[in-house]
Amino acid sequence: MLVDRMFSLRTAVRRASTSKPLRALSAPHAVSSARLCSPRNALKASAVPLLQSRPYSRASDPHLSSTRSTVVQLLSNIGSKREVQQYLSHFTSVSSQQFAVIKVGGAIITEHLQTLSSALAFLNHVGLYPIVVHGAGPQLNRMLEAAGVEPQFEDGIRVTDGKTLALARKLFLEENLKLIEELERMGVRARPINAGVFYADYLDKEKYNLVGKINGVNKKPIESAIEAGCLPILTSMAETPDGQVLNVNADVAAGELARVLQPLKIVYLAEKGGLFNGDTGEKISVINLDEEYDHLMSQWWVRHGTRLKIKEMKELLSDLPRTSSVAIIHPADLQKELFTDSGAGTLIRRGNKVHTKTSLSEFEDLEKLKDVLVRDREGLDARATVDRYVEGLKERDFKVYYDEPMEALAVVLPPGKDTSSSFSHLATFTITKSGWLSNVADNVFAAIKKDFPQLVWTVKENDENLTWFFDKADGSLSRDGEVLFWYGIESGEEVKQLVQEFNQHGRQMFGDINLEARLQRAAQAATNIGKGFGASGASVEQKRAFSSTANALRAARFGRPAVSPSAVRSYSTTNPNPPLGEKNMSNNRPSKVALIGARGYTGQALINLINAHPYMDLRHVSSRELAGKKLQGYDKREIVYENLSPEDVKRMSANGDVDCWVMALPNGVCKPFVDAVDQGSETGNVIVDLSADYRFDDKWTYGLPELVNRGKIAQATRISNPGCYATAAQIGIAPLVPYLGGQPTVFGVSGYSGAGTKPSPKNDVQNLTNNIIPYSLTDHIHEREISTQLGTSIAFIPHVAVWFQGIHVCISLL
Repeated sequence: MLVDRMFSLRTAVRRASTSKPLRALSAPHAVSSARLCSPRNALKASAVPLLQSRPYSRASDPHLSSTRSTVVQLLSNIGSKREVQQYLSHFTSVSSQQFAVIKVGGAIITEHLQTLSSALAFLNHVGLYPIVVHGAGPQLNRMLEAAGVEPQFEDGIRVTDGKTLALARKLFLEENLKLIEELERMGVRARPINAGVFYADYLDKEKYNLVGKINGVNKKPIESAIEAGCLPILTSMAETPDGQVLNVNADVAAGELARVLQPLKIVYLAEKGGLFNGDTGEKISVINLDEEYDHLMSQWWVRHGTRLKIKEMKELLSDLPRTSSVAIIHPADLQKELFTDSGAGTLIRRGNKVHTKTSLSEFEDLEKLKDVLVRDREGLDARATVDRYVEGLKERDFKVYYDEPMEALAVVLPPGKDTSSSFSHLATFTITKSGWLSNVADNVFAAIKKDFPQLVWTVKENDENLTWFFDKADGSLSRDGEVLFWYGIESGEEVKQLVQEFNQHGRQMFGDINLEARLQRAAQAATNIGKGFGASGASVEQKRAFSSTANALRAARFGRPAVSPSAVRSYSTTNPNPPLGEKNMSNNRPSKVALIGARGYTGQALINLINAHPYMDLRHVSSRELAGKKLQGYDKREIVYENLSPEDVKRMSANGDVDCWVMALPNGVCKPFVDAVDQGSETGNVIVDLSADYRFDDKWTYGLPELVNRGKIAQATRISNPGCYATAAQIGIAPLVPYLGGQPTVFGVSGYSGAGTKPSPKNDVQNLTNNIIPYSLTDHIHEREISTQLGTSIAFIPHVAVWFQGIHVCISLL
């Protein structure tokens, strides 16, 4: 996740790099084959490494930094494997013109032009072609007032006479060109489409005069623009069959266009950034119309514009495929809305109504229920086990939750005399891949939570959706390949008893009510019999001991006794220390960040990361050499480089001007600035030091989230960023430290950006061409760092090569 990459900056930069020489990438032959230039292949191109994508425009070809920025931006918006799968399955399954229709209000163009253009440029750079429809209502009101014409409205519709229409046409053209010029300045080809798309009749000529009701949409101008590799930018003007231009509301125009194109996403950009719950004041994240429409429309605060908007969205989505959705968001959140589960504004979709059953007699087809419970389950005896389980439900209270096509199905057992648990228990939760990708799982789980304020359940550690379950839970515990989850249990004594019982018995604590446990036992028994062990034979699955290695290393490093694998809080065999997830984020407002020493490559990479992060706001950038110049590459606000002294830092720290200080300075330089922060604030701001100055200081937290507990990093106020070579070497060696038979040797090769911006033989491309240069072969700082953190001595042989950015490491182990 991006929050973790902030603590391991060089790792994040390295992931976005390439091992090809910079000059080779700049050459025309480095770009992928010409067929990728065709827009109909653009979505396919987005599924391959971005450096091989089509050239977006002649103006942007030489700027490889833009490509690297796009990669980092994409990584920052796609946070999980499931979100990557959503991106690939959704956005590569439709033609370019069916990706998204984006309605832009006039106020957005006036107040947020650069943010909007940056977001659209990013979508274009990853091979997507949103269709933009914009209005200019606020600007038109001001123009009419300046011309002495008083705006007139009837039933919320602008009465449009000839003078008003003439001013509107002139204004729409100006606003259209303003957006297109900004896009083309960013290297994105865009095409103005001011006529020929919308056909209309008079809505009510006597009442509204020159206002149209759309009765036809011509897709050809849009298709032609996309075929030529241009973003289509439309105004909301329509024409009658005899050529009379009519004014049309931009919301209506976007809706009619969506009905014809049937895109995956319809996006309405608004300054408020979504719809808000009138009782709580909180932004509504998702509205599933099939499930929530009647309830929403009965709420006192759903009135006037909000009521009309929800009603219009329901009518629009009823004419579109179920996969389509409407999002109401702020332009700064456009990427997050398109690339993450949680999104950023309000997502409105039809969804699938969640059904419930409390008796087997309520199911029309019991065999279908059994088929759903069996699907994708391991073991030869799965069907028979499910048959017995369903038969047993006749004697128990239960509640089944499922969507119409049964993409997701859950069985919840309330506490009672026939269960050994005092809490409601999620006995099984089976979801298809399609169910995960369409977020049906969220709908079902939300319905469960409404009915059951307390719930416990278990999941295998190697479940690929484990992070999703962590976000749904208040607490968890791992044991022998299984994770116990719970929510709503507030009593410390009850949690203690639950944890103790799970530590003793694992899933068996739930007895026969847990279908997953029964299926697992049946599969194991069948496997053992097939292997000749008998039903009670030893497990044939070999335990992987390395899942707790990182914890053992930390224990050795800080002088604590290592904990046995069965008691270690370990989330999965492949990632024992997963991201904390949005549920556990420590901040809900942007933190004010100051960057000291931003001239180098690392500082520039960090600026790109902060620019894409919703909870980071860069306020100050200090560079002695660049002082007075405008910072490039940051879109949230205009920033001018400063030359901050330690005294300045002390004063700003005392005033609370900064929440987080990032020291991007050479080794041995940042201590005066750290001391100034300490002296200025008694509580202490967060400091992240990118140099090696504090990597050996026990008072600082070592910021490598793959090996250091993320909770500890999240609570730390002094974080020392790991070195680039040190990160790669530790990740490679850490799982195998207990099995080493001698000193590991690390052979590393770095791109020349690691040598800094100051000219030297190590960053001279001519000197490096057809060459590889060893350096600092004795007492290298990373050799000491790796050895200290791993608790074992290593040998390190660093080199620099002709490529610009990224490292290559070979590790020899005995």
